[in-house]
Amino acid sequence: MNRTLSLYLLVLALACGLYISTAAPSVLWQDSGMYQYRILHNDIQGSLGLALAHPLYHMIGIAIKYIFPGDLARNINLISAISAALTVANIFLLIRLWLGSFWPAIIAAATAAFSHTLWQHAAIAEVYATATAFITTELLLVFAYIKTSQKKYLYLLALTNGLALANHLFAVLSLACWGVFVLTLIFRKKLPAWCLAIMALLWITGALPYEYLIAKQYLATGDLAATIRSALFGQGFSSAVLNSHLTARIIKENIMFLAMNYPTPNIILFFAGLWAVFKIGPRTWAVLLIALTAIFYIFAFRYTVPDRYAFFMPFYCVVPIFVGAAFAYIFKPARHKIAGPVCLILALMPIPVYMALPSIAKKAHVSLGTTRVIPYRDDYIYFLQPWQHCNTGPQKFATQALTSIAPNSVIYADGTTVYALLYEQQFYKIAPSVTVLTTHGSVHNFDPSLDWDKIIQQRPVYVVSPVKGYIPADWLEKYNFQPAGVLYRVELK
Repeated sequence: MNRTLSLYLLVLALACGLYISTAAPSVLWQDSGMYQYRILHNDIQGSLGLALAHPLYHMIGIAIKYIFPGDLARNINLISAISAALTVANIFLLIRLWLGSFWPAIIAAATAAFSHTLWQHAAIAEVYATATAFITTELLLVFAYIKTSQKKYLYLLALTNGLALANHLFAVLSLACWGVFVLTLIFRKKLPAWCLAIMALLWITGALPYEYLIAKQYLATGDLAATIRSALFGQGFSSAVLNSHLTARIIKENIMFLAMNYPTPNIILFFAGLWAVFKIGPRTWAVLLIALTAIFYIFAFRYTVPDRYAFFMPFYCVVPIFVGAAFAYIFKPARHKIAGPVCLILALMPIPVYMALPSIAKKAHVSLGTTRVIPYRDDYIYFLQPWQHCNTGPQKFATQALTSIAPNSVIYADGTTVYALLYEQQFYKIAPSVTVLTTHGSVHNFDPSLDWDKIIQQRPVYVVSPVKGYIPADWLEKYNFQPAGVLYRVELK
């Protein structure tokens, strides 16, 4: 056990080194920037609906804000780096404890570590890496119970899943699987029914940050139905969450996501592992793994939000487990000294693939679905390379935008760019007289009823992107837009 613990800590340290060294250096675009901005303002609820609140994640970030000095945005990015490192180390430990062998465990850990989506979200401020740390912890606890039948592991499982729910609703997917498992144990009289009450209390305790927000909204509005909808779907995401219609494009993209995350021959081991887990056993463990894999994959596969590639992350937590199981079953211990290094080298193949991918995609004119150019952002590098240590674009853009315009100017920004502007302005006290407006959730301070013709005559007004969907709809018809550095100045026609 001491050797296993030492190896676990070594894998954790190596994964931390990888992810911390490749983490983004400061403020970010899109949701990541919004999370950094919310933490700056101690906002654990946001304004995009309860399902998108992620209170535990923001509570961790707020604690970090008061403990660690330096660029807050950088420190928040490191939450993901450490969470992803825990995910990789947990996968190593799980395979090591299950199969009792080093090579299947290290190959599974490497498979996870270099998968595109996990690495990408390890480098930015996002809730998904934290979610995978919880998921892999839950898997460890379930396996420990199956091996020992000690109730304490189920109690810890309930508490962990409750905490996971307070971070992200991914926890509902694993809760469904663990709930059936526990009820089956009770039905077969392998677990006293009273244990379920203890687990329920521990789960409620873990989920308290989320339950608090639900209770707060209900007491404020008195609308139970709206509160439940917000808690389950957020604002306007119910159709995507409940979607059951698949198109050829969705199916094609989902296959591409899998290929992008595992551009290595080792992916064959995943498919072999779906069969190998039953041969290795225990059978209950194999059934739970298959059930959880199916739940994770089906949920993400028919999801329709633009960034649904990230919703495969729970599935990417279990893929390496099957890879490790298949390696252990196919290659007997006597062959590990040859097969192990070979498979480990193959597990490193994604790195050169990711290095070359932006150039290849650019030359092939592959469409990434973007409709505009953002200053200081090469979309091919931004989306196709998971490491983010060179991603200084948001900070450069915001600093230049704020310092290159006259005092008392107005900037209208979209949800992708507004938080970088606000963060740089408020954290670093840059151009405090500039007004930054947007219609995006956590700010939404734009008033369309104002006389904007008059304001434009009185004050310099700028936009980030004079493109449909990124500025007020009627502005494209009413005004001209003249390039002004990284912004466009709005002028009357």
